Amino acid sequence: MFTGIVEELGEITAVETLDDACRFRLRGPLVTEGAQHGDSIAVNGVCLTVVDHEGDEFTADVMAETLDRSSLGVLTTGSRVNLERPTAVGARLGGHIVQGHVDGTGEILEREPSEHWEIVKISLPASLARYVVEKGSITVDGISLTVVDVGPDFFTVSLIPTTLALTTLGLKQPGDPVNLEVDVIAKYVERLLGARAAQGGTE
Repeated sequence: MFTGIVEELGEITAVETLDDACRFRLRGPLVTEGAQHGDSIAVNGVCLTVVDHEGDEFTADVMAETLDRSSLGVLTTGSRVNLERPTAVGARLGGHIVQGHVDGTGEILEREPSEHWEIVKISLPASLARYVVEKGSITVDGISLTVVDVGPDFFTVSLIPTTLALTTLGLKQPGDPVNLEVDVIAKYVERLLGARAAQGGTE
């Protein structure tokens, strides 16, 4: 489990294209400290498994399913990425519960800068719209954010200078894709209420 609090802004140092997958080599001095084979690291909100690591770099395999359902497929050598290690048991939950299982992708639509923050408008797939509510939580490229406003096919978030400086959202421009993970609690509630309604019970 992750919390959506990005630990460092890493970089893709190599991409190896395979028949039905690809292998990334990524640089992240902080997240690779003490890393071992099989550990999990979230890359732009996608939970990936460490295959190997050396120095301040690690490699991770990305299968076709993940490439199809996330924006990782557009990454190239030199791309900057958000990196986060799983939260330790008993640690503070600084963001919200993030699984690292991307639900879909959105697109940066607009950026509206102001003196102390920036409003970013992001497209919202119809299949995810019911899970996104004003003042609720959403994960964008692995970053835990609060929804400011929501429409039928978009939502907005407000970014403070720290988020702009330390994550990929300070670099993304209109037209760029982003990974989206909605609040897992909303999905569980929907499933439970749907099952209850199907049974016609009121217990």
